[in-house]
Amino acid sequence: MSSFAFLSQHSFLKCPPLAAGHRFGVAGLAWDGAVTHRPGARFGPRAIRQASHMLCDGTHPFFDLDLAGVLGDAGDLPLPNTSLAAMRAALEPQAAALLAGHHMAWLGGDHSVTLSLLRAYRQQLGQPLAVIHFDAHCDTWQDHFGEPSGHGTWVYEALAEGLVMPECFTQIGIRSSGVRAAREYVQDQGGQIFTARDLRGLESPAQLAPVLQAITQRLQAHDQPPLYLSLDIDCLDPAFAPGTGTPEPGGLSSNQVLSLLEAMAPLPFVGMDCVEVAPPFDHAELTSHAAATFVWTYLAGQRQRLGA
Repeated sequence: MSSFAFLSQHSFLKCPPLAAGHRFGVAGLAWDGAVTHRPGARFGPRAIRQASHMLCDGTHPFFDLDLAGVLGDAGDLPLPNTSLAAMRAALEPQAAALLAGHHMAWLGGDHSVTLSLLRAYRQQLGQPLAVIHFDAHCDTWQDHFGEPSGHGTWVYEALAEGLVMPECFTQIGIRSSGVRAAREYVQDQGGQIFTARDLRGLESPAQLAPVLQAITQRLQAHDQPPLYLSLDIDCLDPAFAPGTGTPEPGGLSSNQVLSLLEAMAPLPFVGMDCVEVAPPFDHAELTSHAAATFVWTYLAGQRQRLGA
């Protein structure tokens, strides 16, 4: 566990070390051994924490509450940095121990960590999860540039392993190049996709309401399964998030993502991750500030929902 966890000035929102009494927790996954373009996401957790300090007392302007007394920071989990298999073997038991006692927000790291997190949740909850996946990329490839697994295969693997419910898997912001079979894989399996093109010009909560309605209807039709949020920061247009390994023009705005996160707060979430923040390529810390605000918004919304 990183020493940063024991110094409040270096933790998320300057919260104390994670303890048994905290309903909510954050933990860093400082791993980028599966990136395909620009490395640097291993430095994401530290940058997100630093950016969160601009949020001052942490009182959220939409939910009108803070996270004082209910949030702790577990620091960065100790993970190998050269082997994907070794990283997953180390991460999965650590994740299981933390999520058993806390509602977690995981700070990545590249997107390959999400498969391990879903394995831990699936085992702990005893059922497949619904997923909301913000991303520029579909992450449904069956191999990773000739390797069996990576940050672009986790959705395919999660579906193949039965970790998630295909009918309750929603992708938002997809726009990268790719053959049709990959781009529309989630939809072909029974899920739904809202591409970045679909959402062009839709900024206000009212304009984005059909997205929330479509997700809610599917959850209700399948008895409200536990819901997981995976937010790849490259869902944003590079104008809002230049600090990421695989930037894709034509993405979502910060306003769009915040409007959706605020509207989604009543849904039955069990955890979330925010991944692919790569500080070496950031400008004016735009990307880490967006990520910190998204994680803060998610946690504040869940505190309101759960009455914690």
